[in-house]
Formats: sequence, structure tokens, C-alpha cells
Amino acid sequence: MAFTLSKETRIGWIGTGVMGVSMAGHLMDNGYTVSVFNRTKSKADSLVEKGATWRNTPREVAENSDVIFTIVGFPQDVEQVYFGENGIMSGVASGAMLVDMTTTAPSLAVRIYEAAQEKNVGSIDAPVSGGDVGAKNGTLSIMVGGDKEDVDAIMPLFEIMGKGIVYEGKAGSGQHTKMCNQITISGTMVGVCESLLYAQKAGLDLNTMLEAISGGAAGCWSLSNLAPRIVNRNFEPGFYVEHFVKDMELALAEARRMNLALPGLALVHQLYKAVEAQGYSKKGTQALTLALEHINNV
Repeated sequence: MAFTLSKETRIGWIGTGVMGVSMAGHLMDNGYTVSVFNRTKSKADSLVEKGATWRNTPREVAENSDVIFTIVGFPQDVEQVYFGENGIMSGVASGAMLVDMTTTAPSLAVRIYEAAQEKNVGSIDAPVSGGDVGAKNGTLSIMVGGDKEDVDAIMPLFEIMGKGIVYEGKAGSGQHTKMCNQITISGTMVGVCESLLYAQKAGLDLNTMLEAISGGAAGCWSLSNLAPRIVNRNFEPGFYVEHFVKDMELALAEARRMNLALPGLALVHQLYKAVEAQGYSKKGTQALTLALEHINNV
């Protein structure tokens, strides 16, 4: 599908949570006109005050936009936003472009793509990694699936929001890549939290220890960005525990479908279910430390 991006292109944005509000804001800062919708209207207030136009339903966003971005919570939210009553598919016009940046099931990305094709609408799955920090700084990693022509057409919009933008292949490929990302992070988070717990028990200065290991082979995004939050007892979300649990469950389901055994991922999933059971589902993923402290009576 031929699509031409210009400064007159109307942007729709659905999902103004921890990450979405910053991502949409960057597009506005670059001169794009934006229509917004969020299930909780107050979370879009800062964008409306900045000049975005509030729309009452996803359908209204679609009716008034040329490119519609979505970044919501769970697969059922994506289903509702696209296919529910007053959803995007009921209002999107021929020639428009859909971009789902939620982490969701690869099969759902393919379903959206196929429904879009029937309407002569482009569809891209483009989940992100980098948390609230990456969203605020415009440095997200974006994993992209869909038709290459469509991806190339809106690449300037991705470049406003991220730095590591990689085209992965056909529809659903972006979501599969995000599963790989989450599988890797799941194991990393256990290592980060357990290393801090060990250092505390050993009587080390936590900041000094982190300075030492961050420059070596252990260095990674989670160690640099989330370990300092743990040290400062800051468990507010850059990425919610409940969303991480959802991602791990998606990856485990895809692994079962492919007849893969991923015991490490299964273990981390159970640890994070313990975090949820302790009442921390709305905290950041670094709250895994709290569950490990509970297990060790620290």
C-alpha cells in the first residue's frame, strides 16, 4: 500500500500510560497534529493541555487520523481497541496506517494485519523496549513487523521515538522479537536482584559494587537503569509487574505452540507471580527484589 508521510499527516494515539504519553508528546513536539484517546481520560490531560485533540472513542480517533498508533495494556485491550464496538476497524479509512506498539500475541498482530488488508489499510506491529526512560528520552528500541514498504513510509515517526529501530520481517515478526527481548530480560532481572541481595548480605556498599560490575561482562540495561532504583528503594513503574507477567505468559504460550521448553522463563514467571501475590502488580519490574527479600527474610 502506497503511503506518503508529511507534516500534514494526522496522527491518532490510543494509550497514554507511562510510556505512551511521552511517545505521543514527542510527535507533537515535532509538529504533528495528534488526536488522543485513553480509557482513563485524566491520563491524557497533559497531552490535551499541550494541544492534542481528545476523542471519545478509538473509532473517533481512526476517523480523524491518517496514522493510528496504539500502545495499551493486554491482548484483550488490543482486541477491544481494534475490533470492539466503536473500535478502530469500524472507523479507519482506506489508505490509512495502523501501528500497534503494545506487546501482544504475534497471532493477534497477524489478525490485525489481515483485517487491515481487507480495508486497504496498512498494519505494522512495533513493540518497544526501554521503559519510561527510553520513552521520555526518545531512545526506545523498536522491533518492527509488517510490509517493508509501509515501515519505510512511516520510519521518520519511529525515528522520533526511538534510536534502535530494526525491521524484523512480515506481520507478527516484531512481536516475536519482543518475546525474545522479554525472555532475555526475565533472566537478567533475577541476576540483578540476586546480586544486590548477595552484596547486601556480604556487607558491600551497593553503589560501589554496581560501579565495579557495570563496566564488565555483567553490564546491561537493567543493571544500569533498574539496579540504582532498587538501591534507592524506588519501586515505581517504568514497566509494570503485571505487564511483564503478561509478556512472559505470551512467550510461554508461543513456546508451547512451537514445542519448546524454556525452564528459565518458567521459573522467572513463577517468581513474578509471587510478586503479584504480595500486592506489587502495579509496581515496576524491579519489585522482584521485594519477593526475594521476603523469601530470604531480609
